[in-house]
Amino acid sequence: MFDNIIRFSIVRVFGLVLFAWLSHTAACAPLVVVLNVDGAISPGTADYVVRGLKSASEESAQLVVLKMDTPGGLDTSMRQIIKQIIASPVAVAAFVAPNGARAASAGTYILYASHVAAMAPATNLGSATPVAIGILTAPGEPDAQKKTGGGSQTGVMSPMERKQVNDAAAYIRSLAQMRGRNAEWAELAVRQAVSLTAAEALKLKVIDVMASDVPDLLKQLDGCSVNILGVERTLNTAGARIVVLEPDLRSRVLSVIADPSIAYLLMLAGILGLFFEFSNPGFVLPGVAGAISLLLALFAFQVLPVSYAGLILIMIGIAFMTAEAFMPSFGVFGAGGIVAFVIGSMMLINGIPWRVIVPVAAASALFIFLVARMALKARKRPVVSGREELIGSIGEVLDDFDGQDGWARVHGETWRIKSSQPLQRKQKIRVVRMDGLVLEVAAE
Repeated sequence: MFDNIIRFSIVRVFGLVLFAWLSHTAACAPLVVVLNVDGAISPGTADYVVRGLKSASEESAQLVVLKMDTPGGLDTSMRQIIKQIIASPVAVAAFVAPNGARAASAGTYILYASHVAAMAPATNLGSATPVAIGILTAPGEPDAQKKTGGGSQTGVMSPMERKQVNDAAAYIRSLAQMRGRNAEWAELAVRQAVSLTAAEALKLKVIDVMASDVPDLLKQLDGCSVNILGVERTLNTAGARIVVLEPDLRSRVLSVIADPSIAYLLMLAGILGLFFEFSNPGFVLPGVAGAISLLLALFAFQVLPVSYAGLILIMIGIAFMTAEAFMPSFGVFGAGGIVAFVIGSMMLINGIPWRVIVPVAAASALFIFLVARMALKARKRPVVSGREELIGSIGEVLDDFDGQDGWARVHGETWRIKSSQPLQRKQKIRVVRMDGLVLEVAAE
């Protein structure tokens, strides 16, 4: 029995040592962070990627894999992501995946800006010609590039379109030169809107690696050298811990709002709602919904930064909740105010959980309702002092007089009075107006 106890103790100690060694090995394994970009490049996408890259840097990650499947998106959001990639102390691998995915338009620029460009089989990239949204350009002259580039089908490129194409071509060419990739094809992708398959992109040195999935990509990148902020570093991705950072609720909500289709509908709803409210004042609901929709649309089109849009929404939310106590809107102002306050709080400050935002919004709404209700009740109370309170007060005549001048007691005070008719002593009178310190009265 004693031998069994000794053997059991040895096995237990060995198990604890093995567990500690495995835990230490796992903790010391290089970290690879995966960010999923699925859909249009929007302010919500930029917010998610920027925060993901900063989080990877704080965790001293070995590599960030930007897994992309995007048709393109907004230029401002794309440039925000690219700036963060270029300034990142952690290597970024743009990976067009899974099979059947694409990195069109803005996705092509992001791929060119990344330290490593990779694609899965049966994927494509390209078609990077800039397209203006809702901008009317002046007529231009025939342009030779128009025959091979984007723009209208009239064969005429306006000065604004020419500026946009030239700027985009120079931008992607500079990214290609910085990363040592095919700059000629990059410029063709802008000027002629051409596209490439993964195999063609690898052959033309547009991408560095073709991999089937993330583990295969990490296997191929192990030991590769990349230039990070001017310093050559060797990637150590063998046996790396893969952590997928999914978009949180804030990023998902911002991405939905900033979706081009949703943004367009929000803009229309905002304009039509405000137009209907101004045409028919008093409906309230179109005005409230229109104001909130228009602000969200301005954020989606990046006319307003996320911080400004959030601040304005919070202010509008407080104004609507206050108006609910003073104007009979059957809860429209209150509900609209709460919605605007919650969305504005989420947009203004990053990292606030919903379990904090919702109670604060509810408490703010309750506080504003109570305070406004108390103020409204105080406003409706009768006046108890001053000039206004004397009008309509009842008094008593002190002496008989013929209607010219006399004296009366009102609220225990002696006042000089005048009347258009004779009054008798102890007769009840009512104050009808006040002329300086003289009260004009009438018989009660």
